[in-house]
Amino acid sequence: MTQLPSALSVRESGTGTPLVLLHAFPHNASMWSAQLDTLPGLTGDEARVLAPDQRGFGGTGLGTDEPSLDAVADDVALLLDAAGIERAVVGGLSMGGYVALAFARRHPRRLAGLLLANTRATADTEAARANRERIAAAVLARDSVRLLLDERTAAGQLGPDSGHLVERVEGMIAEASPAAVAWAQRAMAARPDALDVLAGVRVPTAVVAGEKDGLTPLSEAELMVRARPDAELTVVPGVGHLSALEAPEAFDAAVRRLLARVAG
Repeated sequence: MTQLPSALSVRESGTGTPLVLLHAFPHNASMWSAQLDTLPGLTGDEARVLAPDQRGFGGTGLGTDEPSLDAVADDVALLLDAAGIERAVVGGLSMGGYVALAFARRHPRRLAGLLLANTRATADTEAARANRERIAAAVLARDSVRLLLDERTAAGQLGPDSGHLVERVEGMIAEASPAAVAWAQRAMAARPDALDVLAGVRVPTAVVAGEKDGLTPLSEAELMVRARPDAELTVVPGVGHLSALEAPEAFDAAVRRLLARVAG
């Protein structure tokens, strides 16, 4: 694990096309362990995979900025600077997808390809924003993320056939700090609609959705593909919200197709 000047920690493997993978809420970069092992390919030169811990999660400090996904997107640009990378394929799952879209808006010239998995380009509804604030206030008041476990966040993120992953997902949730959880919830609540950003993207784009995703329905993926008609849509059968964990082979296949489009 490399420690960057911005206090951003990152796991890295491979030497090929730069690929930044941004994790879901409220997890950390360890959710990409399968992709770090497999996406570089047998010779290690298919992809250079970088999986950072986002602000406050894993080994990355929260900092003092007000909650904003723009700050997290700028962290990705700093990561590329520190790694000596001019342009990269940037991909994210759920919250990571929101950050990838913020990166596309703020740093479009550094984008070589875009991967959006189990995410949406639309802004939160009023009800969703209110729920995020409820969770943020509760975890801070209790100084504990136990609420997320009590409300079965892990089970809610997984498809019906992925019960074997509950313990692993709960372990990542338990590692999150209340401050990071609250900051991220408020940052996500404040994010703008990004369909116009997606429509303006001029690099190869892939959208991955879980057939059984109860948090981000397939209609959101279809909406993104309508905004970006040349995007490739992959719907993974039987999978919930954490497609990279639940069906790593299918997820990786979609990523490899995107990498091939970028290279070609």
